Amino acid sequence: MEHQDDAGSVRSVHALTLAAARLSPTAAAALFSDAPPANAVSALQALSPGFAQDILNELSPSYRKAILAAAAMPQRVQWLRNERYEDDTIGRLMEPPAAVFAPEQTIGETVAEVRELVKTTLITYGFVVDGEGRLLGIVTMRDLLLSDRNDSLESVMLRDPFFLTPETELVDAMKMVVTRHFPVYPVCDSEGRLLGQVRGQAMFEEQAYEISAQAGRMVGVDKEERLSTPWPLSLKFRHPWLQLNLVTAFLAAAVVGIFQDTIDQIVILAAFLPVLAGQSGNTGCQALAVALRGMTLGELQPGRERVLVMKEGLLGFFNGALVGVVAGAGMYIAARMQGNPAALMLAGIVFLAMILSCIVSGIAGALIPLTLRRLGADPATASSIFLTTATDVASMGLFLALATLLVL
Repeated sequence: MEHQDDAGSVRSVHALTLAAARLSPTAAAALFSDAPPANAVSALQALSPGFAQDILNELSPSYRKAILAAAAMPQRVQWLRNERYEDDTIGRLMEPPAAVFAPEQTIGETVAEVRELVKTTLITYGFVVDGEGRLLGIVTMRDLLLSDRNDSLESVMLRDPFFLTPETELVDAMKMVVTRHFPVYPVCDSEGRLLGQVRGQAMFEEQAYEISAQAGRMVGVDKEERLSTPWPLSLKFRHPWLQLNLVTAFLAAAVVGIFQDTIDQIVILAAFLPVLAGQSGNTGCQALAVALRGMTLGELQPGRERVLVMKEGLLGFFNGALVGVVAGAGMYIAARMQGNPAALMLAGIVFLAMILSCIVSGIAGALIPLTLRRLGADPATASSIFLTTATDVASMGLFLALATLLVL
């Protein structure tokens, strides 16, 4: 009977882990609230450390306290330590290092300990620390297999090992480990004390998730939203940004309204408003995508922001000129077919408005994420909504203003 209960518990933990992995942290926390604390601990340990930490933060204080009480001391200490660090840092991804040994310990003693540890924990490296917890070296399984059992760990360990610090941002850590490809990295504080370990797989999974969420954040989709997110929660995530988008759309409509008399007198202008808005919008989105990619990959170095803005403005000029030639020709043909005597002037206006609006949109595509980052916000957050407003106002406003000044 006891064996059956244990098997049922294992199945329950496995089901809880699989279900939580498909949900956002908020939805997963609601799923965990019905699970026994011991099962919740096992399921959290099976999930990505960063995701598990996010779930813990969403739990009620009383249930979170119960889970921490049910966890083994090393895991409890690690979870409490990890929560002190910012999102998207290495500190949020740390796991407790199980294989920690003293330098004077012999190979034989260490092998005996490792044989017990591997029954419950995946061991990749052994970490050798001094009495104050400072990392002295790393011992590989090969060292334990080939060395004399009477040798001390100090004599066979790899000294001055590479380690990460918990405050390091994930994107910076990825650049630091890209040529190393170790399965596990020790994490130490500024004085070299071992705080935890982080698995390379966890880092890559977290970075892949951040990149996949970026496209959604550009249009106001919260990174917590998944395919399995219930529709009321999806509505809560998305709707406020749609309201903001509506407000900004009214701004663009107001600009068109200012030039209503111009449109009434030159009706053909209305047909070319979407052309200007669409082309300048695409130009801005291209600049926005490049800027966000550079920020995500750490390619945009401090002091290079002005170069980025100038480059996108220059690209806007040339792209606008090339597209403007075709759009201007289209305006000329359409105006001539309608017998408009100002067909050539209207073609020139389209050409000039296209250049100016593409310059503005290119600069806006670079400036918007830079400004959001300067304000302490996620550069991708609703950036597409702000960009759309800027490009619509600029393209329509410039086009109608030029028509008013040069034709009427």
